[in-house]
Amino acid sequence: MTTEQTAGLAFAAHDHHACSDEVLARAEALADEKGLRLTPVRRRTLEILLETHQALGAYDVLARLSEEGFGKQPPVAYRALEFLVENGLAHRIRRLNAFTACMHPGEPHSPAFLICTGCEQVAEAPGTEVQEAMQEAAGEVGFRIERMNIEAVGLCASCRAQGAA
Repeated sequence: MTTEQTAGLAFAAHDHHACSDEVLARAEALADEKGLRLTPVRRRTLEILLETHQALGAYDVLARLSEEGFGKQPPVAYRALEFLVENGLAHRIRRLNAFTACMHPGEPHSPAFLICTGCEQVAEAPGTEVQEAMQEAAGEVGFRIERMNIEAVGLCASCRAQGAA
């Protein structure tokens, strides 16, 4: 699936098991291709992030890992999350101080995150045009962007239909 096709999955009914299995398979293939070591704790962290289209904080991930015997100390989760982010298998959602699985591991893309304040789902949408516009605007004033996260907060169609505030 393309970025455009999967952008709305977080907000729509879909076979989430198939969705997460496909992303996990692509992540494992990418790790093999790059010679990355997807240790049991790293793999399980990615699986936890793939269980839902919601972003999870490091302590939420740590609680799950701890329940499953992977350790109780914060570095366990932080190191696994850092590895996943550094290798393009997860994204950090700065506004939420949380993490979400990358829905397009191994594909060059510039994500924009749509965060629903009603159901707390997070969709990874195409953000290339927004990033290009920001680069152009920055260049016009002599500014060099080193890092950019595009995050939009609002309500998905389902939450708007339900009258969420």
